[in-house]
Formats: sequence, C-alpha cells, structure tokens
Amino acid sequence: MSASKRAIAIVSGGMDSVTLAYLLTSEGYDLHLLSFDYGQRHRKELEFAARCAAQLGAQHDVVDLSSLTSLLKGSALTDAGVAVPDGHYAHENMRITVVPNRNAMMLSVAYAVAVAEGAAVVGAGIHAGDHAIYPDCRPAFARAFDAMQRLAVEGFGDPNLHLYTPFVSITKANIVTIGHRLGVDYAKTWSCYKGGEVHCGTCGTCVERKEAFDLAGVPDPTSYAA
Repeated sequence: MSASKRAIAIVSGGMDSVTLAYLLTSEGYDLHLLSFDYGQRHRKELEFAARCAAQLGAQHDVVDLSSLTSLLKGSALTDAGVAVPDGHYAHENMRITVVPNRNAMMLSVAYAVAVAEGAAVVGAGIHAGDHAIYPDCRPAFARAFDAMQRLAVEGFGDPNLHLYTPFVSITKANIVTIGHRLGVDYAKTWSCYKGGEVHCGTCGTCVERKEAFDLAGVPDPTSYAA
C-alpha cells in the first residue's frame, strides 16, 4: 500500500477511538495506532488499544509521557488526590477530569510521526458529546490545530497531511451506530475513568457509554459495577 494511504490514529482503547480505527481501515488506510501513557489512573485502557491493533493487524506504539504526570496537577485523571466524579458529562463537576492541553500534546506527537512516515492523515476520535467540558475536543480547536500544523510541517512529509476528525460534530450514539455497522466488538473497549476490574457505571464516561448504547438501540456488552 502506498504511503499516501498511511494514517496515524490516536487510539486510547475507548469506544470512539477504536471506532475511528475501524473506520479508517474500512476506508483503505494502512494504520499506525498511537496510544499515550500520561499517568492516567485508567491506564488499563492501553490494553484495549493493543487489542484493537491486533484485531486490525495494525502497528501499535505506546508513547510514554508519564514523566509529565507530576506536573499535571489538579485533574482527576492524573492526580491521585482528586476523586473521579460521578454524573453526566454535561455537569459542571466534570471539569475536574480535564487534563490540560492533553489533545494538543498527543496530536503534536502524532503529526511528528506522520511526517516521518509520509502519512496523509492524523486521526482523532473527538466528538460532539465532549464539547461542553473539553475545549480541545471542539471543532474550533480541530480547525486551528490543523492550520497550525500545516505551518509547522510545511515542506516536509505528505503535502496533503491533515487532521481527520470524522466524529467531531456527531454524538457518541451516532458513533455506536457506525461502529456496530463496521463490526466493532465494544466488549473489547474501555471507557471508565476509575480503572477498576469492571466499568464502575457511575462516572461520566460510564454514564455516557450507557446512554450511547441506549440511544443507538444497540445491545450494551459492558459489565458495570453499578
């Protein structure tokens, strides 16, 4: 397969990013999946990213950003002293789950890899359900970051290299519908921010996960503690 069909996809092991990987595969891209260890308490998600890569026959690398963990204070995802809140993503208390500049850091690395490999696409699974709390998941961020990166790598790599965010304006339920059509096994994805043996069922990502399957009319294969 030619380098022009190469794609670098940021895949955490969650529903959205795994669906993105399946979508890119269905569109004929040769995939290189990148996952990131930034000291997140739910780092078991990385196991599910590896499973996705194995299922799709894709290259997979985990980028170690854990040296930054102690600097990313105040987020429930990286600070052991901050509890993961329960409730819906639309609630104000979910702001405590924001990791400062997380997507920008990950995308910067992904673009560097894309240039090195001559890839035409950097893919990210950001979606409309994240817009209320996470500024780096909004369309304006995606457009601005893509424009910035075009300047940052001008004259290097594939001249058509661009940020691909196919879910940025749709809901998680829409993503489930797409993934169901593509044959994604959602039992082999991880969402829960608490990182226990099974999904807690009460944190923001678990509540949103349950809601997405319900709205999509797709059976939820997930085991929840509550």
